[in-house]
This record gives sequence, C-alpha cells and structure tokens, in this order.
Amino acid sequence: MELSAAHWLYALVTLVVIVTMLFRKGVVLPTIVGTFLVAGVYKGSFIGGFMAVFNANLVAARELFSIFLIITLMVALLNSLKDLGADQRMITPIQKVMVNGHIAYFVLMVVTYVISLFFWPTPAVPLICALLVPAAMRAGLPAMGAAMIVAIAGQGMALSSDYIMQVAPMLTATSGGMETVQVADKAMILSVITGLTAVAVAYTMMYKSIAKPNSEEAQNAVNLLNAMTANKDSVEAEVSAASEATIGQRKEIWGKVFAVLVPLSMLAVMIFMFSTKIGDSEAGTFAGGDGAAFIGGVAAILLILASVAFGRIHALDKIGDHITDGFVFAFRAMGPVIPIAGFFFLGSSDFTGSILSLADDASKPAFLFNLVQSIQASIPENAFFSAFGILLVGIVTGLDGSGFSGLPLVGALSGAMSNSAGIDPGTLAAIGQMGSVWTGGGTLIAWSSLVAVAGFCGVSVLELARKNFIPVMTGLVVATLAAIIFM
Repeated sequence: MELSAAHWLYALVTLVVIVTMLFRKGVVLPTIVGTFLVAGVYKGSFIGGFMAVFNANLVAARELFSIFLIITLMVALLNSLKDLGADQRMITPIQKVMVNGHIAYFVLMVVTYVISLFFWPTPAVPLICALLVPAAMRAGLPAMGAAMIVAIAGQGMALSSDYIMQVAPMLTATSGGMETVQVADKAMILSVITGLTAVAVAYTMMYKSIAKPNSEEAQNAVNLLNAMTANKDSVEAEVSAASEATIGQRKEIWGKVFAVLVPLSMLAVMIFMFSTKIGDSEAGTFAGGDGAAFIGGVAAILLILASVAFGRIHALDKIGDHITDGFVFAFRAMGPVIPIAGFFFLGSSDFTGSILSLADDASKPAFLFNLVQSIQASIPENAFFSAFGILLVGIVTGLDGSGFSGLPLVGALSGAMSNSAGIDPGTLAAIGQMGSVWTGGGTLIAWSSLVAVAGFCGVSVLELARKNFIPVMTGLVVATLAAIIFM
C-alpha cells in the first residue's frame, strides 16, 4: 500500500507519544487526539474521526476485557481471604525459616515471586512487607536489601512475565497480531533470566552489609521501621482486633483451611499449566487466553467458597462487594491502557476495519505495519540490532512509571518488524515487554509503584531506584543476549 498523509500523521503521533513518555507524562490525551486526526485524515471526514475515537476504545475494550476480568477475580479472591485472615496465615510460618540475613534474602525472593505471580505485586507488597520484612531485618538483612529483593522479585521478575494472569503478554501480543502464547512462554523464560541475574548481582552488592541475626544493628533497623510505620501498624491492629472479634472461632478455623487450600490450588494450577506444555495432554496446550481463563475460573470458585465460609447468610452480598472492589482496582490499574491500545490497534489491519467502519471487502490500512514495510530495506536484518533496539524502546516507554502503557507499542513494532528483524516476532515482543515492565513496573523508576515498596521498607525511593539500576540493567542485557543466541 502506498503511504498516505494519514500514515505520516500516524508516525508523527507515535513519535509524540514516545517523547511524552520520556518526560514522564501520561499519553492518553495524545493517543486519543492522534486516533481522531489519523482517522479523520484517512476518511476525509471529521465525523469519521469522531466515530473512530469511540470505535477504537470499543475495540480495545472488547479485546482486553479478559484482562480486566482476571484481575478482578484475583483481587476479589485476595480480599475474601483477608476476611478470613487466611492471607496472613499463608505466610506467617515462613518467618520461622529466616534464621539469618542470607536465607531471609532468598526466602523473600521466592515468597514475593510466587505471591506476585498469582495476585500481582500491588496487592501483595503490603502483605509481604508487613509480615516478612521485619522478620528478615531481625535476621540481619538490611532494609535496603529487603526493598531491593521485593522489588526485583515482585515488580520485576513476576510482573514482567505475568505468566499466570497473562495480562502483560496478552497486551503485547494482541497489538502485534500474535497469539498470547507466542509471547507468554518466551517472556517467562526471559523474566527468569533477568530476575535471577539481578538477584545474584544485588546479593553480591549487599553481601558485606548483612548483619548477624538479632544483632544490635539489626534490631535498631527494625525499631526504625516500626517507628516509621507506627500509625499504619496501629490502624492494622485495630482492624485486625475488630475482625477477630467479628469472625469468631468458626471463621478462624476456615482461615486456617483456606491458608492451605488456596496455595495448594494455585500450585496445582501451575503444575497443570506446565504439564500441558510438556508432552501430550488430553487437555491440550493452553493457547490464547486459555491459561488466564483457567486460573480465573479457579479463583472464582475459591472466591465463592471463601465468601460462604466467612458468612453463609452474608455471602450473597459479600461476594458482590469483592467483585466490585476487584473491578475498581482493575480499571484504576488498566483503564488508561484502553485508549492507548486503541491508537496502536490502528497499526494493524486486523483492527482498522472495525475502528474506521470500513466495508468488509474494502482495503484495510495497517498504518504502523505499512510504515515499517516502507523503510524495511533501510533496516539492517540483524538480530542484535533489532533485539537491543526493541529493548531500548521498551525501556523508554516504561519511563512513564506504568510499565504496561508501552506494551501496545512494543507489541505493534515487533509484529511490524518481523520480516526484517532477523528474529522471531514473539521473542522480539517478549524482549520489549521486559524493558517496559522492568523499567516502569516498579524497579527502576522512582515515580512508579516502587514508591510503595520503599515506603513499607522505610527506605528512600530514589536511593532504592539507584541501587536497583546495575542489577536490573545487567539482567536485561543478559536476557536479551540469551534471546538472540538461543531463541
């Protein structure tokens, strides 16, 4: 297809979006305006532009609603476990394992990773930091070390793959015209490589600062943390006391039951999902959103059981409250992504027909794909250049502090560059996903959710971001090289 004025306008808006991200500003406004202008110019009608803005958001919402639903169900489940006190019971026994700072470091890594993989880091961080970080600090792990490992394992390693809920890979793959599984499996491998490298480098950096268990230095750090979070702890204590008085002995028993049932259920889900990818399985290999649907269905049943266990009479109302809270959380976290995705969906011919209200037999433009194809001869067919180029784009898009708002762009670019990149588009998309989520998801950017980790651990968020830089960047470079060589 010959490039039109709408194509060049699309390129200009994309450039504006990237520059806006560099200045750490939101990109919802330029993407909505860009959708209006591109569609209006292409159709030669302002009315067409107005219709395209609505259609783009509608198409994006339809394509991404499964993401909102899985987030809703998992957050609702976590809230129902809080009613029973099961969320605290799940990780309290782990405190006893932290016999010294070195073991505490790796225990925090494993627990944070697993919980964040199933429930996302944002709702998991308060639970982990409130119950496990003080115990880790008593064992000799410095507060900065605890903050680093929580951020790296949760906001970094778990969120960048998002293998269970599959929000991130679905966003990336959909924009690039790929199946979710094409990105999810590769993102899982790259996230582990990045994470383990970052964990090892961070451990080496802090090795000498780990104190002896219950030493004066360790106790002073705990006392300082307690002083900084005194108000939070007192509020939590009041809520906990009121909760204990309300739920009674029967619900306390159910709390213990679900503290065992939920982890075992999630472990069984993970084992089953991996088993479908290894050898022959009657269920077949999960494709597309099947994995998210499976975990979402399990979460829904556990939510029902937990709500009934909390109060048979009140279960009908309680479960509705939890689902409402889950939707509120989902739309707060992912709502801005819809108009952003709508604009980048214009880059693929799979969606432009619906967005521009074109007839079924009409030629459907793919603005981003057409632009890349027009300069394809000038793009070096070099895997190294393509991989590190998309990694840089991912890092830049993550500078807005979201981590997810740039995924439609890296996904669309990866799909468009597939013919000239010299590397599999799914691998390329996974590399871009690593750059975006590790940067903006909460490890390198002080204005991201890293603020929550720093606050709960009682450290400076700017210092935490600075400390994370070398481990995380080393991990990203190692993972990108591994993708180029082995994928």
